Amino acid sequence: MKAKVEDSSRPPLREIRVIIGGISIGQSSKSRKTYLKVVQNVQLLGRSLRTRGADEQAITFMDEDAERVHHPHDDAIVITLLIAEYTTRRVLVDNGSSADILYYPAFQQMRLGRDQLRPVNSPLVGLGGMKVQPVGTITLLVVVGAYPQQITKKVNFLVVDCSLSYNAIIGRPTLNSWKVVTSTYHLSVKFPTEYGVGQVQGDQLAA
Repeated sequence: MKAKVEDSSRPPLREIRVIIGGISIGQSSKSRKTYLKVVQNVQLLGRSLRTRGADEQAITFMDEDAERVHHPHDDAIVITLLIAEYTTRRVLVDNGSSADILYYPAFQQMRLGRDQLRPVNSPLVGLGGMKVQPVGTITLLVVVGAYPQQITKKVNFLVVDCSLSYNAIIGRPTLNSWKVVTSTYHLSVKFPTEYGVGQVQGDQLAA
């Protein structure tokens, strides 16, 4: 006898929402309210007002993209970027970070002076609730990908003086700016460029 199939039309008991908190660096209360109205409008319309280019490229991941990755794994995507003309290894790609972070030891190795830092008042709040006050913020030129499928853009980094395994973290502000698509399974990131889809493979050993 077949097991009785539960009625899927039965209403749920309650709704469990996501955990949220903190504010994005540099956002005032007024700008957040304006942004909220725009998002609500997009939800109502069912589409964004962003114009879609006719030459937009489809970004896909194939089985071949995972051939050089050991499976199963739960490794993070750790890549190498060119930051301020320095080859910078151990850069974490973090979709969960609302900021782009450069750790102070890497900042020092780039021979950048503290006088180049701009002050910032908003602390970073980690998952454990611990607050870290950034040393400052700095705008640096970053290159991702290999020529000619590469992107060169300025990134606003928060410089943080604390001990961590990474030299930098690339978060949502830059990932969205680059239109990056990430795949943790493939340990890879892909992004559109004028010369086709660019790709950076994560370093599984570093991860």
